[in-house]
Amino acid sequence: MVTREEAWNLLTEYNKEAFHLEHAEIVELTMKYFARKLGYGEEETFWGIVGLLHDLDFEQYPEEHCIKEQEIMRAHGIDERIIHATASHGYGITVDIKPEHEMEKVLYAVDELTGLIGAAVLMRPSKSIQDLELKSVKKKFKSKGFAAGCSREVIERGAEMLGWTLDELIEQTIEALKTFQD
Repeated sequence: MVTREEAWNLLTEYNKEAFHLEHAEIVELTMKYFARKLGYGEEETFWGIVGLLHDLDFEQYPEEHCIKEQEIMRAHGIDERIIHATASHGYGITVDIKPEHEMEKVLYAVDELTGLIGAAVLMRPSKSIQDLELKSVKKKFKSKGFAAGCSREVIERGAEMLGWTLDELIEQTIEALKTFQD
């Protein structure tokens, strides 16, 4: 199993932009939160590493996202479970690798959603997630021009895969982000 430090070193070998590195850490911490929340506490580090590495190839190979990262990870001896999990978040977009495990479904759902919530936070007078409520995110979610790069369809499909309502997914992701963001 790759360590967090080894995963970070691999990530920074292929990603240099602060935005991508920050997004990777946000998804890492969100995944760790959900591991604890959903009863997978013993796999918290694994879930976090999947979150950290999920966009490994995006900065350098955006047109081959979730495809190229499989090659890169295999070349670096990364566990096949991590490869499958990270690649599955591109299901129906760039790959046909379906999210199977609950962890993969969480990654699929929260990747785009953390971006949308982050954009909503930046629009708030407080610039803090601590006072962010579901209704604010739902309003932004319905506005197609807001954070247009965040696919609402993927977020909705992710909630459906998990068997959650969209409101449940958004509320839980806000709670996850509140635990580590100011």
